[in-house]
Amino acid sequence: MEDIKAIRSDLRREADPAKALLLSRFFKTGKGQYAEGDKFLGITVPVSRAIAGKHAGLSLRCVMELLRSPWHEERLCALLLMLERFRKGNEGVKRRIYELYLANTSRINNWDLVDLSAPGIAGEWLAGRRRRPLYRLARSRRLWERRIAVVACFAFLRRGESGDALAIAEMLLSDKHDLIHKAVGWLLREVGKRSSERALTDFLRDNYARMPRTALRYAIERFPLERRRNMLRGRF
Repeated sequence: MEDIKAIRSDLRREADPAKALLLSRFFKTGKGQYAEGDKFLGITVPVSRAIAGKHAGLSLRCVMELLRSPWHEERLCALLLMLERFRKGNEGVKRRIYELYLANTSRINNWDLVDLSAPGIAGEWLAGRRRRPLYRLARSRRLWERRIAVVACFAFLRRGESGDALAIAEMLLSDKHDLIHKAVGWLLREVGKRSSERALTDFLRDNYARMPRTALRYAIERFPLERRRNMLRGRF
């Protein structure tokens, strides 16, 4: 099996301190911010994808070591490798990747990492199974576990199933964090696009009074301008 040193060497070769500084600011790594302490090498996602693809034979043990890294791009590469193995794997491989994913949610700790991986691993595994684990994550105190619960539902929407997406969105309408408001709004928008515009409109009408404005704006952004204006005033 390939050693982890090779992928780390390739990542360091592409590191850019100036980009690292910009990414650290963009992903809110300062004291008290949502990604406090996260560390960046300064590598773009396309370059990270190329490096992960080059090292597709990395052992699962090494992949998990990458996922536990303090460096954001190493964790990103780990998730890319996990996604590819899940996609190509048999039932046993998929189960193992899913279980490792849920056991390491503390390392999937920024919104890009969640959004990249949750639909393709957690969502795809649960698509044909009971979705109870997502409801547990939706009740978590951890911001990123709650976001995983939301974003994983995109795998269900691709199949035209909106029930769990709407239920989890409703659970999180009172969430305090802006990143959850955005994710819920994004999910609701896709309910209207991929499943049922009527279901989205009914949900918004029923929950308008307690919806964060950010979530509402994201949810209605595909509607014509005048209709959006009316919805923002509670006129459905």
